[in-house]
Amino acid sequence: MTKIAPFKALRPVRDKVHLVATRPYYSYKKNVLKAKLEDNPYTFLRIINPEFDKTVRTKANSRERFELVQKKYAAFIQEGILIQDKEPHLYVYRQTKDGHAFTGIIAGASVDEYNNDLIKKHEATLTSREQMFTNYLDIVGYNAEPVLLAHPSSVKINAITERIIQNRPEYEFTTTDRIKHELWIVESTSNVDLIQAFDEMNAVYIADGHHRSASSAGLKNNRKANPITYLNEDFFLAFFIDEDRLKILEFNRIVHSLNNLSTADFINQLKQSFEVEKLEKSRKPMHEHEFTMCLDQHWYSLVCKSTLVESDHPVRSLDAEILTLFVLEPILGITDLKTDERIEFISGAESIESIEEKVFKGKAAVAFILYPATMEQVKRVADNQLIMPPKSTWVEPKLRSGLTIYPINE
Repeated sequence: MTKIAPFKALRPVRDKVHLVATRPYYSYKKNVLKAKLEDNPYTFLRIINPEFDKTVRTKANSRERFELVQKKYAAFIQEGILIQDKEPHLYVYRQTKDGHAFTGIIAGASVDEYNNDLIKKHEATLTSREQMFTNYLDIVGYNAEPVLLAHPSSVKINAITERIIQNRPEYEFTTTDRIKHELWIVESTSNVDLIQAFDEMNAVYIADGHHRSASSAGLKNNRKANPITYLNEDFFLAFFIDEDRLKILEFNRIVHSLNNLSTADFINQLKQSFEVEKLEKSRKPMHEHEFTMCLDQHWYSLVCKSTLVESDHPVRSLDAEILTLFVLEPILGITDLKTDERIEFISGAESIESIEEKVFKGKAAVAFILYPATMEQVKRVADNQLIMPPKSTWVEPKLRSGLTIYPINE
């Protein structure tokens, strides 16, 4: 079974929603973030950056900083920028990008199901980041950015959501990145229907947000001995979406040196594991187990030799792992993808031309373009309780912070 919980969201007032809801702060370039903070008094970025206009600031990720975040959040409520629904609801959210509609349900996801592996993971979390997020939640008392959870396709859920979106949405706005956002408040009868439909599912999968979900579980665990308990601690903010509606893009790799190898030596070493062919122009891989490579003003196709692919192994059959095991580690000497500064990860949402430019202008030595992983591969890894290589998938939709806020201390 999969539990979903209605909740009394704190939401921006209708006339300011387009000003409040925001991409995560880390997705903005510094100059753009600075401009948004200076020019928009309503942006949620001001809550999570409460000292943006101060010369003397508290230490990043400190208790003092988090307390200021909580005070700014309370000020947004006091000023009427954020209001709270009087009754618990589920919410249907639709994001439309480049003609593709991502439609799903915003709800509380069960911490117990996370702990019991009914919410399945495919990524390892860093203990330090997990603890930092747990401390943050403990002090600020809310979730503002949903964890993205993929569920098996359901005719019943799709029929209910289609019925709901025939009505006028509570919010409808387009952001400067040309993405349209719509939100519907689900009424009581449909709430019950959706809860029952999800109850028929055996499990869901984390598509994005492993640290956020882990920190919510950590918060509940830390508070077990606390005499004050809140029902909302049992859940965390999530966006449940049909796995067929997700878009999974690749994460490409650029490397800043050839580990003291000449171009000819590097290609000769590649030929031990790959069929190497020079291309007339740039392109993405055409199938699984092919990489395209930009090197020294040229493009190449690298097709894995049959002996490389362990098709029976959920992880070692992944292209991201194959590239690590047969190129990055043994030839380029990159043994830790998380810490080695010679490697950079570029999402498949960025153009191949921008990657080519980095290599052609000497800002990188070589670039590898990967074929996207599939949801079936993600599920296979998670079902076997294994971990995907770092930066294996770029998953869309990317959700906004501050659209529906989940109050933990309630």
